[in-house]
Amino acid sequence: MPSTRLATRHDLFLAIDQGGHSSRALIYDGHGQLRAGGHQAVTTRTPQPDWVEQDPEEVLESVRAAVDAAIAELGSEARHIVAAGMATQRSSLVCWDRETGEALTPIISWQDRRAAHWLEQLPIDSEIVHRTTGLFVTAHYGASKFRWCLDNVPAVRDALDANRLALGPMASFLVYRLLAENPYVADPANASRTQLWNIRTQDWDVGLMQLFGLKKEIFPECVPTAYEFGTLEAGDYRIPLTLVNGDQSAALFAFGEIQAETAYINIGTGAFVSRPSGHYPGFARRLLTSVVLQRDSESTYVTEGTVNGAASALDWLEQEHDIKDIHKKLPEWLARDDAPVIFLNGVAGLGAPYWVPDFPSQFIGDGEDWQKAVAVVESVVFLLRVNMEEMQKSASPPLQIQVTGGLSALDGLCQRLADLSRMPVYRPVEHEATARGTAYLLANSPQDWPETEIGSWFKPQDNASLHRRYSDWQKAMLATMRKAD
Repeated sequence: MPSTRLATRHDLFLAIDQGGHSSRALIYDGHGQLRAGGHQAVTTRTPQPDWVEQDPEEVLESVRAAVDAAIAELGSEARHIVAAGMATQRSSLVCWDRETGEALTPIISWQDRRAAHWLEQLPIDSEIVHRTTGLFVTAHYGASKFRWCLDNVPAVRDALDANRLALGPMASFLVYRLLAENPYVADPANASRTQLWNIRTQDWDVGLMQLFGLKKEIFPECVPTAYEFGTLEAGDYRIPLTLVNGDQSAALFAFGEIQAETAYINIGTGAFVSRPSGHYPGFARRLLTSVVLQRDSESTYVTEGTVNGAASALDWLEQEHDIKDIHKKLPEWLARDDAPVIFLNGVAGLGAPYWVPDFPSQFIGDGEDWQKAVAVVESVVFLLRVNMEEMQKSASPPLQIQVTGGLSALDGLCQRLADLSRMPVYRPVEHEATARGTAYLLANSPQDWPETEIGSWFKPQDNASLHRRYSDWQKAMLATMRKAD
């Protein structure tokens, strides 16, 4: 097991954040102060509708380049790096050759839904799956994608027949290729998003494996979040990797221990809202239950709501409606007083609490480019609000919201979230939270983990127009779902 010694004043921690748009490597000291960083963009391709992929070698090289850049910036102080950790996109997966390490498939993104039709034909008791895994049956998770790879990629089938097949979460592939020991393991946060991991036994579920025609023997060993994974070689340094987690899970710990009275929202490619549910899984009827940390034989769980299309919905708008420079123009557009149109956001499928895989994205009413862009942002806020309302059916309402992630930089989004929820919203200065949360866990959760600067509070204001649009949006969403039925 990883060392539990307290960090000294010289100790530094390397946190790797592999996200949908880039890989980051940030180095922190034991008090949460950022000392150095590196960044490398990665590309995503969509070869056909519902397919979302990344190049495994490009992602690997982006991680290496980010780590090298961070260490170079730090200079000779890099000798004080005592541990590394990595957080990755959950639900993304890859198949590879265990002997050569060669990837046999692209990284199939969590956004990918190529196996949705096949999954719809499978006789599944959704309630049993929910109670077993904490998840709902959807093609976003890994099980149906693994089955697709075995059925459609000859190299995967050949590797299986030759007893050379490795497959698992993207995190498992990165660990296998990046570390000198080539460990074949999976952490709880990423393993759970395969929809094959039993949240109670914290191991692969044989019954679900059989349902999807898979064998437990070919999957990685399940290990805790904090574990002696192996050695990361970076230049002249050999750094022990002692923590692997999911990006959303790590982000919760960016500013210390998670607080029961806070709703945590992270908005990037997708948007996710989490509430702590203690050290034993509790199940909300239409929401997810997720393991965010397993350390010292103790697991921490959250109730989680998902919005599949956040930044990806803005990317969709740029492509489908040929609107340029949306991200650059959004701050000005969100500050306008005029009302936007309404957007029904089914980009990448409709997640919690609706779970409609083929919901048609559409605008209600005609509008100018700015109105459509603002409508997409408001749709994310509306979906987050619906998830929070669902959470309150099984838990007390939160007292405040903490928001992180790339899109949280938008003041207009944060203010709308405060207005609609009627709760104060806090945005830390360092709103890219995944790496900082990883560093906090690497440093053994120190009591002293202060923010370098105090962030921004958005206090709720009267916004009758926004509440009317939310009501109209809810009616339009229900009407559209009834038509689909």
